Amino acid sequence: MVSQHEHLKAVVGAGLLSFPVTHFTAAGAFDPENYRHHVADLLDHGPAALFAAGGTGEFFSLGLDEYESVIAAAVEAAGGRTPVIAGVGYGTTLAIEFARRAERAGANGILMLPPYLVQVEQEGLRRHVAALCGAVGIGVIVYHRDNCLFELETLRLLCDAHPNLIGFKDGHGNVEQLTCIRTILGDRLVYVGGMPTAEVYANANHGIGISTYSSAVFNFIPEFAMRFHAAVQAQDSAFTSQALRRFFVPYLAIRNRRRGYAVSIVKAGLRVVGRPAGPVRSPLVDLTPEEEGFLAALVENTTRQ
Repeated sequence: MVSQHEHLKAVVGAGLLSFPVTHFTAAGAFDPENYRHHVADLLDHGPAALFAAGGTGEFFSLGLDEYESVIAAAVEAAGGRTPVIAGVGYGTTLAIEFARRAERAGANGILMLPPYLVQVEQEGLRRHVAALCGAVGIGVIVYHRDNCLFELETLRLLCDAHPNLIGFKDGHGNVEQLTCIRTILGDRLVYVGGMPTAEVYANANHGIGISTYSSAVFNFIPEFAMRFHAAVQAQDSAFTSQALRRFFVPYLAIRNRRRGYAVSIVKAGLRVVGRPAGPVRSPLVDLTPEEEGFLAALVENTTRQ
């Protein structure tokens, strides 16, 4: 019989991954009703798994009680149709508390976001991940980015010691390192492309055996996001090249105008398609009206093709 961890690993690797925004009211409070509707709408398009309160979901702005409400709302909206994986972060003590609350709210796994602020040694990272794996019974995926960069030997030790460590999400983009990790650890982990606007890296990652990635644009153009993912799997370079040229490259030009726009532009995308999710929370800032107009024209041009 396949274990729950092996099952979750297989499901995560089987298709496009949804990272929904978190809905806020105009006053900045969590908006559970509209969030549940949004999650249900996304699931109708068939993502392999749902990652609630991740980076795109503004995890960093959520309080503990509020966070648990977000995860519970995602689990309720998913209704068992697809696994819910919850973002957790900060230092070890707080990360464990977030992880336990996610498990209590019904999440199937956790995505370990980088620790707050500090640069750490590999042994410190190993202890941090080990503590999280030991604190919950659900699956754990580590996020390789920023101040949370794993060496191969650290990952090997963690894989040997913790059966519920199931995945490695890459937000660093070092192809040489990814190739080495994928070659040595093989199918012990599921590998997820996690660079901001992961579609830009999808073809390169597919070439080294990373079959899935997290799509932020799936929030507001889900049909196009799914079509792009299918084209990557089919190695349809004609479609992916055209999509990159016509949508993703100009999208990046808007996203790269200000820090934090990787999240802000997704909420702007929902506004321009008529499904607003409220503003981003500080310290992020929303797109300017002019920038949102550029995005609206880009989305309209993309969706009518």
